[in-house]
Amino acid sequence: MAKRHFPVRPNLVQLRHQAKDFLRALHRGEPAAIADLLENHPEHVDPAAAKLADAQLALARSYGLPSWPRLVTACNMTDAIWRGDVETVRTLVLRAPELLAEDARGVEGNWGPPLSYAANLGQDAIIEMLHKLGAEDLQFAFGRACLQGKIETARRLHAWMGSPRPSDGVLSGPAYTLNVAGTALLLELGARLYDGNGGRLAPVDVVLETDSRRPADKHRILELYAEYGFVFPDTPTMTLHRGRVDLLEEHLQRDPDLLTRTFRHEEIYPPEMGCHDEVLATHGTPLAGATLLHMCADYGEIEIARWLLERGMNVDARAAVDGDGFGGHTALFSTVVSQTNSWRNHHGGTPDASFTRLLLEHGADPNARASLRKELHPGYEIPGMHEYRDVTPLAWGERFHFKKLVNTAAMQLIAEYGGKA
Repeated sequence: MAKRHFPVRPNLVQLRHQAKDFLRALHRGEPAAIADLLENHPEHVDPAAAKLADAQLALARSYGLPSWPRLVTACNMTDAIWRGDVETVRTLVLRAPELLAEDARGVEGNWGPPLSYAANLGQDAIIEMLHKLGAEDLQFAFGRACLQGKIETARRLHAWMGSPRPSDGVLSGPAYTLNVAGTALLLELGARLYDGNGGRLAPVDVVLETDSRRPADKHRILELYAEYGFVFPDTPTMTLHRGRVDLLEEHLQRDPDLLTRTFRHEEIYPPEMGCHDEVLATHGTPLAGATLLHMCADYGEIEIARWLLERGMNVDARAAVDGDGFGGHTALFSTVVSQTNSWRNHHGGTPDASFTRLLLEHGADPNARASLRKELHPGYEIPGMHEYRDVTPLAWGERFHFKKLVNTAAMQLIAEYGGKA
């Protein structure tokens, strides 16, 4: 297994600098660098006598590539595709035809061989050239184009394949990225939401459990499923996921206790929709036993939160407490540690405290206390359960073990409202 993650768009200049820094660390006798060399170099090399070529080879292998020249090729290939440089891509493939079928980055990954990699970016001239040279990954490229919302590219690939009905499962790509255009195209082309026996094919679980957080796009994808015949459970939690305030109003009329209810994990993430357990369903502050307001905080559903508060929901409504004494947190905790903040960080945004401000302006207690425990999705590479006993919202954020989920702007605002750690 590779020790390091090779970027989607690797930078050769930076990697050359990294190799030189690695070599200098070896010559200084740094233990971590020596361990790196021993783990990744196929031969026994004296660290003090190592050459640049040794450092480059070990570095390439730590990224999962077999050699430094293959790493250089991967950098040149991906850079040329990003720039739309047809001739450079052509030259690379003609020099080494096996590159047509290998991952463009030289390591197995989601972006695929050069043609599929180009489909992610809508680089149609490169795609056409590679297709003429014999690239065969049209189906995978079609799925990637839909996932990224490159609709004209996807239509062109679909036509080259003979315009078949999209394969079952292909809807999961744009479901994960919450790409409305890609979902709409696949449904237009005949993607199935049920199999021949009435079994669910619609990737509702992916839409609900993805780490993406764009409420309007999530709502639209779920409504597209409904428009093409998919039937959702008639529950308040699913109605919230769909963004259907009109249907929430009906639920409230039928159940006056709706605003005080807490919901089990299985009600928020229905197993019949393919949803998974507490760990695999990506969210920040625990949602098992939460209220609708807690759900809104993690998913960034600020308009629905306003609707709930306007109808009298207690801003300090607490989640249920489990048999071990964990839970009892308010929605303010969910604004401090949330998947919304992680998604914003990953996409170059800045922390946003608008949801926190909404709750505080409605009188949320900045010093409420609760005991929480959390195990993150395995993709975050921080395994195991972590416990936080008798914490305030600020202490929850300060102590939480995965900082990408922590909203520093929310913490600052809570402090301004008198919150203490």
